[in-house]
Amino acid sequence: MAVYWRWILAVLMGLAATHMEATPTWHMSDFIAALEQLELSHPGVEPSALLHLLTRPALSENPFLRHVLGPRAAASPGANATVLPGANATAPPPYLARALAHRVRRNGREEGVVLTGDGTTVALGPVLLGLEAGLLSGAPSGWSRSLFQLTLAQPLALAARAPPAPLFPDGCWDSPDSPREFRLSRVSLVGPRALTTALVHGGMDGVVLGMTLASARPRGGASLSGLLRSYYGPPLSSTGAPGLRASTGAPDLRASQRRDHFWQLVGHPPLLAKQVLRALDLQLRLEGRPKMKKTKRNQLVALVNAQMKEFVLRFMDCPPIVPRCMWQAAPYRGTPTPLAPPLGFLYVHHTSTPAAPCLSFQRCAEDMRAMQRFHQDVRGWDDIGYSFVAGSDGSLYEGRGWSWQGAHTLGHNTVGYGVAFIGDYSSALPVDGALALVRDRLAGCAVATAALVANYTVHGHRQVVSTTCPGDALYQEISGWAHFGNVTRV
Repeated sequence: MAVYWRWILAVLMGLAATHMEATPTWHMSDFIAALEQLELSHPGVEPSALLHLLTRPALSENPFLRHVLGPRAAASPGANATVLPGANATAPPPYLARALAHRVRRNGREEGVVLTGDGTTVALGPVLLGLEAGLLSGAPSGWSRSLFQLTLAQPLALAARAPPAPLFPDGCWDSPDSPREFRLSRVSLVGPRALTTALVHGGMDGVVLGMTLASARPRGGASLSGLLRSYYGPPLSSTGAPGLRASTGAPDLRASQRRDHFWQLVGHPPLLAKQVLRALDLQLRLEGRPKMKKTKRNQLVALVNAQMKEFVLRFMDCPPIVPRCMWQAAPYRGTPTPLAPPLGFLYVHHTSTPAAPCLSFQRCAEDMRAMQRFHQDVRGWDDIGYSFVAGSDGSLYEGRGWSWQGAHTLGHNTVGYGVAFIGDYSSALPVDGALALVRDRLAGCAVATAALVANYTVHGHRQVVSTTCPGDALYQEISGWAHFGNVTRV
């Protein structure tokens, strides 16, 4: 009898596993596949018609979005009713509808978000709103401001109205390989309309894609799934494949460079702050609220300015850092030792092994796990030794981070952070993007957040320990950095 029940249990587990494999996950690739299936089931449909179908629920529930989008929000694109007959004419398929319905549950579960190929989490609603506006705009003057209003200004304005909720909460997926649930940290402080990191990523992508489409009309045969696949696809350096330029005639764009793209298109923080205040005024007017008194208005202006300062720091000045949970780090062994920032030194390393640079989130995450296993199981350390690790995929990876003492530079771990570039750089340099992430953004962010002193010193590993690290080529490169310094014994 026991054998029989074990057999039944095995069959049920097998069926459950098969069902899980067949059910789409919340990965961008699965969303794009579902969108492509919708396109294939309605050949010849215009992208604007599909977007109108997909964004209609959000527009119907949000007077602010309808007002900003204007007549386009109510108008039905040409032949929509005949191109999308039956049930599909009134509602998106269930999977797509769920993917576009953004909200935060009381338990911290964030819905309407997907995991992208570069390891970031993105809310899809603002992405599609930006695409729709860009396709329909005809690139009028000032359209970048309208796109910002559609994608980011309203959530920023709502957050300014309801402090002190934490700005830009982030979290982790249950499984980066098969993402099905995303939960935020600091759940007790997060409300249902929280301005999450995923919502910001989606808004930034919506602006970038909308502006690109507004200035370079898609050529014949372009599809929504194709546009998204180009933008969220692997880095160019790993495939050699053309980017968004192939279908739109626009410059090659990749989601992993969203921060640079967004900044180039949108401009300066004071302009963004003005747009948020305009959104706040519009929101209050649509709610039928009376005009604010001067004192209250001044308070909100101060809140918005502080909010935008934090926004610029988090999403412009600081680099994208992949948290430990996303590269699936093993637990720290023992009790970590806290650092006492601001510290005075940044120590540069190369990993040597693995010797090849990693060009994708998946490969970089694998390399991080391999290094952690080596450091813990072979070296006997409590954790991966580095504070941060730079991949060639456009991201930095969190090792021990800003708060905990590392095991990267013998005798100097209490006074500085250790940053390693994945690869062997004895005779070649890391890609320019990886160098800039460490030299400019990581270091600048550390100074801005008081992790490093303003006059910090950069040292190569070999300057303070008997080693060839960080490789001859990389050492020669960092010796030309502004903060590079001679050895001072600690």
